[in-house]
Amino acid sequence: MNSNVWILTFSDAISIATTLILATLGAILTERSGVINLGVEGILLMGAVTAFLVSDGTGNLWLALFLSVLVGVAMSAVHATLTITLRANQIVAGLALVIFGNGLSQFIGKPVEGKTRPVTIEPMKLGPLSDIPVLGPILFGHDIFTYLTWAGALVCSLYLNRTRPGLVLRATGDAPATVDAQGVSVAMIRFVHTILGGALMGLAGGWFMLARGTAWSQSATTNGIGWIALSLVVFAAWRPLRAIAGAVLFGFTLQVPFTLQGQQINILPPEIVQMLPYVATLFVLVMLSTPRARRLLGAPKMLGQPFVRDER
Repeated sequence: MNSNVWILTFSDAISIATTLILATLGAILTERSGVINLGVEGILLMGAVTAFLVSDGTGNLWLALFLSVLVGVAMSAVHATLTITLRANQIVAGLALVIFGNGLSQFIGKPVEGKTRPVTIEPMKLGPLSDIPVLGPILFGHDIFTYLTWAGALVCSLYLNRTRPGLVLRATGDAPATVDAQGVSVAMIRFVHTILGGALMGLAGGWFMLARGTAWSQSATTNGIGWIALSLVVFAAWRPLRAIAGAVLFGFTLQVPFTLQGQQINILPPEIVQMLPYVATLFVLVMLSTPRARRLLGAPKMLGQPFVRDER
């Protein structure tokens, strides 16, 4: 068996994990406040098509990424308005966001369907580190956003567990009535962190398009990664640092079917192997469907529940 192929597989797993970590961190911040945003897939698609169209029109990588973040902010703001201000059902609003993102990205991306991306996020050159056998190509052959994402997970963990605003955020997800009694606006905390989470999701879609995509294709760009990110939140028990390991693991399961096909290893039919990450996602989401499972997994106690002061 060609070891270089497996080195490339592990390297690709870490690369894919960048999008998964960004989207998962966004979902963690959102859900820690007590809001479920199932619209991750729609936000990723809109971030991706925005990055492609802007980079195609201007050739400016940073502008493309910035506007993909703004798209994520705008879509999450809509979700926050519907679920926090208007108290719409969070599940329904999230699914509507997915449908909207899928439809709009297909519509505005139709003129450039199949067109090769105009700019690319290039890997960093880390000198001798990249030449280390096996570990060099796996760990030190990525772009700056991959390493910033790892650092971002650490910052997010410190924020949640070592700062007063992080404590207030966790309390909002677990006991919003207590937070409200302290004179802190529950709606504001939820609104801010839902929007911040959407910004990370938009960046995840933009990065994926410009770093890993070869051409714009609405049906094949994110390919369900948003749903995997939602399951990663549960897999990581709403802890940012655990999301790194989970993202790499899921990234590996997404890449290994292509490696097995290339090596002509047919332990299972290729279609079954490609289904595995999505089966795992479905399994995790089913586990989250009962209150007892949520408690065992460590979910925020008021996750998905609107807070109304007069109904305490």
